[in-house]
Amino acid sequence: MVAFLAKQPVAAFHLFHRGALGYDGASGRNRAPEVLDLAPARSCLAIVLAAGEGTRMRSARPKVLHAVACRSLLAHVLDAVRQAGGTMAAVVIGPSADAVGAEAKRLLPDADIFVQAERRGTAHAVLAAKSAIARGADDVLIIFGDTPMIRPQTLVRMREALVARAAIVVLGFRPKDPAGYGRLVLDGGELVAIREELDASPAERALDLCNGGLMAFAGPTALAILERIGNDNRKGEYYLTDAIAIARAMGLKAVVLETEEDDVRGINTRAQLAETEAALQQRLRKAAMDAGVTLVAPETVFLAADTKFGRDVVVEPFVVFGQGVTVEDNAVIRSFCHLDQAHVGKGAVVGPYARLRPGARLEQDVHIGNFVEVKEALIEAGAKANHLSYIGDATVGAGANVGAGTITCNYDGVAKHRTEIGKNAFIGSNSALVAPVKIGDGAYIGSGSVITHDVPADALAVARGRQTVKEGWAARLRGLKAAGKKKPAAE
Repeated sequence: MVAFLAKQPVAAFHLFHRGALGYDGASGRNRAPEVLDLAPARSCLAIVLAAGEGTRMRSARPKVLHAVACRSLLAHVLDAVRQAGGTMAAVVIGPSADAVGAEAKRLLPDADIFVQAERRGTAHAVLAAKSAIARGADDVLIIFGDTPMIRPQTLVRMREALVARAAIVVLGFRPKDPAGYGRLVLDGGELVAIREELDASPAERALDLCNGGLMAFAGPTALAILERIGNDNRKGEYYLTDAIAIARAMGLKAVVLETEEDDVRGINTRAQLAETEAALQQRLRKAAMDAGVTLVAPETVFLAADTKFGRDVVVEPFVVFGQGVTVEDNAVIRSFCHLDQAHVGKGAVVGPYARLRPGARLEQDVHIGNFVEVKEALIEAGAKANHLSYIGDATVGAGANVGAGTITCNYDGVAKHRTEIGKNAFIGSNSALVAPVKIGDGAYIGSGSVITHDVPADALAVARGRQTVKEGWAARLRGLKAAGKKKPAAE
């Protein structure tokens, strides 16, 4: 979140509920979404598999670092892990994937990073984190780094199944078309096998309960099961799905937990990335509307995973929210606005066609109008900039009016400088305020001025060329042009 939230607490906002991404709103105290309860308290190791090359993405960027809803795929997964009560995290990355490890450390500084030097199957990837498993945890979650829509409450449900004495929990789902998915074979409510489609019998292929890939292991028996997985198969790889047969041979219980398809939605191509973005946006929009936000045309509004709204906010069509945006109660965001790392106060009106860049902070009842850009600036209560202005690296005092075409000239080619506009000041249209400069409370800047020096409170400053009028000059020009002669001198 942007730093100013910690400096100045705001009233409570409410956006996400636990049925969306696991968020339960924001308290205004700049704290992270709370961890979901699991009783009794148990330790949990989450192993996140993030070593996939993502060759079908056709990208130099590691697959898990691609983003949906302004957050990396890996960040979505690790946030779900944290909210599900993961007390330890192990992230398995590929060779030369330092950027993936750095992203994991940025999000969870205590996470352990393990490298899968050779790609020899999913069980082989899990055992890259063998030392973390060996430390002991009550629960072990195995999650893929490219499943950004996994909800923390789904992970909690998996952990609860372990509390009920299952040794392995497999997340299953029922896709519209099960072709290509491994089938989950049940007997008396217990999971007896995960059958890949190529190996399935006709009866097994008729099953529509499919393997979602995510698993949970009871910590005390996890390593014993995983170390028994062999590679006696066509590809000579170590498959995590073989754990089911091994557990049953050990007299242990494996169960299926059914969930919705979006929870296990994986990403391998750009098309799937776009599909996931669309599905996640739909989830976020619904959560916002359920929390009291009016989205006039929800399908046209794009939200970030961390967007925070107050009650009775109205968002008109075609608005984009980047990371770190908070919009307080009763604010209105008009059409075609773009907001990024910005704070909009109660009752403020933004747009249409406005841009709030990082560091923009609007207090109560501020108006930011069409084609106004605000960056790293505090706009105090009741101030207005209604047309065609740039306000950067500035403070605009309460009740001040910034006229159309006003520019704060904040950059001299080497460094940025600040402009301070006092309370109830009036900045005439088409003025340029050359920073560093201070405009005092109640001061008046004449339209078209270029202000390079401080202006005292309640003063008038006019800095423009004096107007000269030449009576009859235009008529003489037209006469000369008609006669084919040169225009008259300016006199």
